[in-house]
Amino acid sequence: MRRSVFMATIACVAIALGLQSGPECSAQGKKESSQGTKARIGFEVLEGRWLRPDGGYIIQIKSVDAGGKMEAGYFNPRPINVSKAQATKESGKIKVFVELNDVGYPGSTYTLTYDSKQDVLRGVYYQAAMKQSFDVYFTRMK
Repeated sequence: MRRSVFMATIACVAIALGLQSGPECSAQGKKESSQGTKARIGFEVLEGRWLRPDGGYIIQIKSVDAGGKMEAGYFNPRPINVSKAQATKESGKIKVFVELNDVGYPGSTYTLTYDSKQDVLRGVYYQAAMKQSFDVYFTRMK
């Protein structure tokens, strides 16, 4: 296996230098490109603004990296500090975890699952200050 990867790399260098042409380089490049994309496939669907209709709360997901780390904001209607935001894949489903840490939100969390058919995030909001959990959902803002 290592030898074939090495030979494909040599072929790519040769092609880049104009010494040879062949399918080995393009096949290897496509394989590496698709492996990098595979890690992220699915998470990009989370990007955008999500509204919780029962109170006007908004989760804004600005970006999600290949490891699932999210750059996210939470608004009620003013910004609330997001201390952790992570996306994962479990059993083929995209899960979202958001932890808030601000005045009135000391460790409150959202544990959500993305429903691709309805384009919603559903799950549980844990209000840490009251030690209560609530079933919630967020719809994508257009």
